[in-house]
Amino acid sequence: METLKEIFEFELFHFNEYSLTVFEIIGILVIFLVTKLILWLIRKAVFHKTKQKKLDRGSSFALLQLIKYIIWVIAAASMLELIGVKVTLLIAGSAALLVGVGLGLQQTFNDILSGIILLFEQSVKVDDVLEIDGDIVVIKEIGLRASKGINRRQIIIIIPNSLITTSKVINWSHQAEKTLFSIKVGVAYGSDIELVTKVLEESAASHPEVTKQDVLEARFTDFGNSSLDFELLFYSNNRFYIEKIKSDIRKIINKKFIENNITVPFPQMDLHLKSKPE
Repeated sequence: METLKEIFEFELFHFNEYSLTVFEIIGILVIFLVTKLILWLIRKAVFHKTKQKKLDRGSSFALLQLIKYIIWVIAAASMLELIGVKVTLLIAGSAALLVGVGLGLQQTFNDILSGIILLFEQSVKVDDVLEIDGDIVVIKEIGLRASKGINRRQIIIIIPNSLITTSKVINWSHQAEKTLFSIKVGVAYGSDIELVTKVLEESAASHPEVTKQDVLEARFTDFGNSSLDFELLFYSNNRFYIEKIKSDIRKIINKKFIENNITVPFPQMDLHLKSKPE
């Protein structure tokens, strides 16, 4: 028993009044393992709630992130206290240093504060489709400082959280299940307006990603400089790949225009020349 006590009290490291013993190393390891175990149990419980549809995926991710940060802060403080470092005195003694660091890392702290706001407020969740600076991304992870998203070209985008909270951001996932989109088309003067309207509506209705139960409408919007202008309105649930859907519908429209002898005009300009009188 005495030998075991001597092993636990054996100093591995000594600096001024601080020392690190075998017992303290074991204690740090136990705190680390217990923290990992607690987080694993919490993760299992949250995922179980998610499978039962009591929590959506975005809410469960936000909850796990918050719990993880809080528990690791408590664990780190416990480890420091175990080796004799007074956390309260450490914070008080480094107050001036923290002010200096805070000024230098002001943007980083802004991002972290924004991350906390996002996790608490849940205005943006995992799997939400956002439009930021003209780019469409699906949010895959919300971190404390930055979030990760993937755009339409399958490129991972690292987004500072402050950009999401302070900029104008469109969250397409906050819309209804379906969203209204439009395609603008011009046809030659003299075209049969009723036929053009029918062809446009049939083209949209034939695409599998267009919701059939909703009203499709082709509107005659204006007399253009070189064309009769139409706007095709349709609903779709697939917001992320809507540009590909629009491209597919335009292909169908072009094919049907050819079949029905409907012409898309080139821009035209009349030039009148006046001869100078002799």
